This record gives sequence, C-alpha cells and structure tokens, in this order.
Amino acid sequence: MRLALLRAPILALVVATGAHAAPWDLPPLDPVLNYQPRQHLQVFTADGVEIGAFGTERRFFVPIARIPKRLQDAVIAVEDARFREHAGIDPKGMARAAIALLTGGMRQGASTITQQVARTFFLEQRFSAERKTREILIALEMEKRLSKDQILELYMNEIFLGQRAYGFAAAAQVYFGKGLDKLSLAETAMLAGLPQNPHYANPITNYERAVQRQRIVLERMRVAGVISAEQQAQARVDKLVIKPPGPPSVQAGHVAEMARLAVVERFGAQAYTMGLRVTTSLRSPDQRAAWLALRRGVLAHDRRGP
Repeated sequence: MRLALLRAPILALVVATGAHAAPWDLPPLDPVLNYQPRQHLQVFTADGVEIGAFGTERRFFVPIARIPKRLQDAVIAVEDARFREHAGIDPKGMARAAIALLTGGMRQGASTITQQVARTFFLEQRFSAERKTREILIALEMEKRLSKDQILELYMNEIFLGQRAYGFAAAAQVYFGKGLDKLSLAETAMLAGLPQNPHYANPITNYERAVQRQRIVLERMRVAGVISAEQQAQARVDKLVIKPPGPPSVQAGHVAEMARLAVVERFGAQAYTMGLRVTTSLRSPDQRAAWLALRRGVLAHDRRGP
C-alpha cells in the first residue's frame, strides 16, 4: 500500500516533466556514504582564544548522537514532519507538486529532508522539472542505503544557514556565540527556522523576519507534541541576544596570517577544508596588553602632531 502511494505522484511528476532519469543515470552516492565534511582552518592563542578563521565554509561537524534532541525535533517539525515515517519523499507533498506541474499551477516545493540532502550534495539549486525528478530518485536511493539518523546528521552538518555558517553548530556560534548544548528553546527555534531563507531571514540581516520564522517553528513543535503550550509561550517572550559581527576579541591578525601561510605551504588548498586547528605560542592577555599599548602610543603620537 505504501509503495502504491509513492508510485502515483512520482510517475505523474516524471510524465509531467518528460524526464527519463533512471537509477543507473544517478551519481554515485559516495559523498554521502563516506561523508567528509569540509571544515575551515582555525588559529588559536595558547590559551584557546580564536584569532583567525580561514575558508569559504564555516563548519563544525557534530555527530548526530551529540546534537540535542530538541534541535532535531525542531528541524523535523518545521522542515519535514513525517521524516521518520516516509521512504524519502512525502506522498502528500509530491501529489500536490505533480498536480501543480500537470495543471500549470503554482510551483510546489514539497522537498523532504532527504530530498534537501540529495539536492545539496548532488544537484544544482535552480529549480527545473528534470532536477526535481532526479532529486526524488536520489532521495529514494539514499533511504535504501542510509539510516534516518545518518540522513539527518548529513542535513544538520551540511545545510547553509547564512553568514558563512554551514551546519547548526557553526550557526549557533555565529548567531549566539555558544555551543549546541547551551541553546535555549527560543534560540533553538530560531536556528531551526533558518534553512528556508538563510540569506535574508537570519537574525543579523533581518531580525524581525527571523523572529516570525522562529514563531512558526515553535507552533510546529507544539503541534508535533515535542513542546508544551507553556514552553511555547515562554520561548516567544524570551529575550534573544544576537552575537554582533565584528573583529576577534584578540587583535592578532598578523600572527593568524603567518600560521595560515605555514599551513597552506604544507597542505596546499586542502588546508581550508580539513578542519585543522593551529595553536600558536601567543597568549591572549599579553597580546591584548601589547595591542592597547600600541594603540595608546599611536594616538599620543597623532595628538602631538608632526
């Protein structure tokens, strides 16, 4: 019965698009079966203060077992409520999408978490009917080869969430300056609302829109039964402190650049994706004192004039 429900919308979509993608036309699944997350290069002082980060993608890989269940619940509630039950696609959503294509109606997304992972790893983001069909077929194949937890782990570590943050651990640091295990319910819901529109609905670029999305997540969580009405009400009024973008707390860009050059000389361009952490001999209190002394000296010189 379940397979019959799945076949109808898939067949309708394939007929509607004229696409003839078959399993043997699909890309190898190695990138998801043997996931190697791209993690940026970090440079630290001897006492653990970050003084530099290099790489186009800011990502901290976190295994699914260490991702708080509440964050998992929030993401599933808002992105794919039937994630744990379906076989890669949502039959109801796919039926709506097929009808829209057949009748020329408004385009329907209906992408499950599995489909989003398929698109992120294997396909272009621009919508086309052929891409949608391939996305479905890849998602179905992924569900045969990976567990639900493995798929969710890929999603939560790979998805772009704005401000050069990829994955929820990086987003928690970028927006709130804390780890996943320290997030409040209000913060959790705001992060879970980011995937839909990370460029323009994140709390740094548009706080009001991010709050609107957060409230949608909280409502979905309440409906799903993973939070109570009382928890929802409290999270709606909790004050959120967004970490302002700005320079590092220790001004040591020259040292970070020296470390970057040394690492790139040894590892090449891969240095920016290997997740390397470089610890220098610099101590943050000493560097802060040196920077303040230099600043005072420059200001005093400027006041004296030539």
